[in-house]
Amino acid sequence: MKKLCFITAITIMSITAMKAQEVRIGAKGGLNLATFSGDVENADNRTAFHLGGLVEIPFSERFSIQPEILYSAQGAKYDDAGSFGGVPYNYTVTTKLDYIQVPVMAKVYLVEGLALEAGPQVAFLVNDKYEYDGDLGPFEGSGEGDLDENDLSTIDVSLGAGASYRLPMGLFLGARYNFGLSNVNDAADKDDYKIHNNVLQLSVGYSF
Repeated sequence: MKKLCFITAITIMSITAMKAQEVRIGAKGGLNLATFSGDVENADNRTAFHLGGLVEIPFSERFSIQPEILYSAQGAKYDDAGSFGGVPYNYTVTTKLDYIQVPVMAKVYLVEGLALEAGPQVAFLVNDKYEYDGDLGPFEGSGEGDLDENDLSTIDVSLGAGASYRLPMGLFLGARYNFGLSNVNDAADKDDYKIHNNVLQLSVGYSF
């Protein structure tokens, strides 16, 4: 009975302490510099954006958990130039893979406002297109189309790591790099040709 009372008291004190901490709700958005890694060559950054909301749940003055929901525009860009049969060519192809991301970051505050963060995230593919622009000699062309959904994994898993700084009025700045763990390629050659999403996210946001 004494043991049960002790456990109950500890539980109540823990819940009270958590409620005493300041749970913050906020929004963020910013720049994405996205590319592919793995069995790919000459992939450059696709410059895009991310936007969404977050909840920061403190467990102490130094440690908190921050789940987020973000729309994140990702993919990669490919540029090439040369000549074919003596005719010069130049083209750019941009792969556009957009996701709904659900990161869960563990945050450790080093000093007031400055935190390091890391954690897993799962993302769900919601848009898959390509865009091209180029010329062959005097001929120019551009356009866009849909990628084959059967060749793409609809779920992407990655690991994020970064840092953030929050000002006293609630405005914060953040930088995070997402390392892709799962294979974007879901085609027949997926075991031999692996593609991973890698994204640098630079954010500005507000929480209260």
